[in-house]
Amino acid sequence: MFFVDLDFSLVLKYLESSVNTKRKWQVRYEMLEAQSMRGLKRNGYCGRLTTDDAGREVVVMGWVQVRRDHGGLIFLDLRDRSGVVQVVCDPASPEAFAKAQDVRNEYVLAVTGVVAGRPEGTENPALASGRIEVRARELRVLNISHTPPFYIEDGVEVDEGMRLRYRYLDLRRPEMQRQLALRHQAARSVRDFLDSEGFWEVETPVLGRSTPEGARDFLVPSRLNPGRFYALPQSPQLFKQILMVAGVERYFQIVRCFRDEDLRADRQPEFTQIDLELSFVGEEDVISLTERMMARLFRDTLGRELPLPLPRLSYAEAMLRYGSDKPDLRFSLEIRDVTDVAASCGFKVFQAAVAQGGVVRGIAAPGAGSFSRREIDELTAYVAGYGAKGLAYLFVEEEGVRSPVAKFFTAGELAALSGRLGAKPGDLCLLVADSGEVAARSLGALRLHLAQRLNLIGADRFSFLWVTGFPLLEYDADEKRFKAVHHPFTAPRDEDLPILETDPGQVLSRAYDIVLNGVELGGGSIRIHQRQVQERMFKAIGLSMEEAREQFGYLLDAFEYGTPPHGGIAFGFDRLLMLLSGRETIRDVIPFPKTQSAADLMVRAPGPVSAVQLRDLHLKSTMPVRPE
Repeated sequence: MFFVDLDFSLVLKYLESSVNTKRKWQVRYEMLEAQSMRGLKRNGYCGRLTTDDAGREVVVMGWVQVRRDHGGLIFLDLRDRSGVVQVVCDPASPEAFAKAQDVRNEYVLAVTGVVAGRPEGTENPALASGRIEVRARELRVLNISHTPPFYIEDGVEVDEGMRLRYRYLDLRRPEMQRQLALRHQAARSVRDFLDSEGFWEVETPVLGRSTPEGARDFLVPSRLNPGRFYALPQSPQLFKQILMVAGVERYFQIVRCFRDEDLRADRQPEFTQIDLELSFVGEEDVISLTERMMARLFRDTLGRELPLPLPRLSYAEAMLRYGSDKPDLRFSLEIRDVTDVAASCGFKVFQAAVAQGGVVRGIAAPGAGSFSRREIDELTAYVAGYGAKGLAYLFVEEEGVRSPVAKFFTAGELAALSGRLGAKPGDLCLLVADSGEVAARSLGALRLHLAQRLNLIGADRFSFLWVTGFPLLEYDADEKRFKAVHHPFTAPRDEDLPILETDPGQVLSRAYDIVLNGVELGGGSIRIHQRQVQERMFKAIGLSMEEAREQFGYLLDAFEYGTPPHGGIAFGFDRLLMLLSGRETIRDVIPFPKTQSAADLMVRAPGPVSAVQLRDLHLKSTMPVRPE
């Protein structure tokens, strides 16, 4: 009875430190009579048993969630991926009762017993199976377990590093099981929908070629081609366009992609995309298909109807009204332009900004008229981080407008400013005078900051938006050349083609992004499908014809053989799941994610490789090997 009377976790610690650990564990296995599943066939799942199963003999298998010894009875909460059921062991089944005395949390059991209703007053409404229990006739210990480093339950407060180190235990928790189930359901919904729309699922290569724009590529050295490297795909973009040349017409793939970049809550070095490409389509065709796919996915996963069509904004309007090309529309708090009012006022800061070609824009923070000077100074410091040189403010009160700069304005100008911003008594008007770019960037960030601070974002709400009419190119001052805003295979608007060489910064693209709750969920475009236009695009981003031929010759050649007009879109599958499930980070919806330093704590990747491996790859590392 030694093991029955002591806490087994203490015994485990002793056994693990003993020089006779192997022999001691063998004794423990023999004492518990660890058995196989021979002769047993599972015919029930813990969370699915109901009163309809009363009187039926079942075989259930799973992990011990909790063990409770009430003297004459031992209760085990047995958990599998479907949920939890209460197992009752009593002396009437002496072998099962004896084994139940020794089991501990996370032991793996097979239980044979009869389903019975719980005695009145002992039901557990928190469990789907809370009105029944399984009265054990036989109990087999299929495996034993160390004491876990954290509780296998929802809402456990434990360092994320610990969760990732023991990811196999973290994934046992019901909330993580629900994330895996949601991922499966969403992928199945997408596949079913696209199959019904005539799409083929086609796999594209993982080992490809790095491109001039591929500074964030993961590189893979080739043993058979010394000195040469593959690149892991950031996107299957070129392959799916080649599939359109090949006549596939409708392609999709739920595909793994790789990007060696600094990580944030919604970024990972390897991630999953829903990737689509269609032939003989325009923007409206791709947008309409996407909306119907999203509606189907929401219905299949959340049981919610998505009202269609989704709202749209042009890029220019989104930047003007929200200071972002991926605005969160779950709250209003719009940015308003007051440049015309500010231009004629006596406030020199505003006058100077307008005279230099800048703008004056602002927002009205509802109910923030009680903010202290310290709080306003914090907001001023916040926008300074986005390039703003200052933040003017006006308190709107029943008696009028109060501000340290009020003396520079007439009463009419103050009323015009607050009125243009849509302010009411009790609100705080905040204004930035700077270039259009800085005003948009700083006020867009301030808008989100205030929404969180003032609790303006409604819970359990999904706000979709299409953003269209993006610039095709943007100037990179560091590299002194234009770069593609999306990618260099995006088609310009037909009417802008004549100015592609002469005024590239004014060319608009045929691109479209879908935004959900302020997160860019996906982006796509109608593609260039004619060689001469593609060559002009390469030239516009600073590629010589020799460089273009070296990097993309196969695509240019393909365009000589009857390439159809085509377009597509790609969605961040992990981001979508994060938003669907209301999580704060995509690490919670990816089965085996990396940390923010791109490390896998469970398998300890990345790790060192042997000198022999480096030799075979004709590589030499100049970095000293650090201990893991």
